[in-house]
Amino acid sequence: MALAIGDMLPAGELVLADGTPLSLHDRSGKPLVLYFYPKADTTGCTREAQDFSALADDFAQAGASVVGISRDTPAKLARFAAKHALTVTLASDADGSVCEAFGVWGEKQMYGRTYIGIERATFLFDAAGRLVREWRKVKVAGHAADVLAAVRS
Repeated sequence: MALAIGDMLPAGELVLADGTPLSLHDRSGKPLVLYFYPKADTTGCTREAQDFSALADDFAQAGASVVGISRDTPAKLARFAAKHALTVTLASDADGSVCEAFGVWGEKQMYGRTYIGIERATFLFDAAGRLVREWRKVKVAGHAADVLAAVRS
């Protein structure tokens, strides 16, 4: 299942790196950026989290929340955040239900090998919880800045 522009934020339950539960519906009322990444502490995922962290104050000034989502455990996310001094909110979707709801869990290929994993993707919801922009098959370089520009526009 994939989302389309104009769709409402799907229901979903995540767990933050500190173990606190997070309901996606609790995030309505201001713009929300959800970015999905394959695995904590890998090169591309680290760079993406560092880029979003570097712009965290700018996203906050624009009134938006940013949450990075992977299937890593909360403990792994906490170690990842501490190791790289990340300030962006990280959340675990250990059972994959949120990934499924967003259509980012599926077949991927790398180095000629086919496997199942998370597609790097980002979704921007407005304050009413309506999807206004999505980025699929994200390339990390410059992506966080592109998302910030979309939030500001």
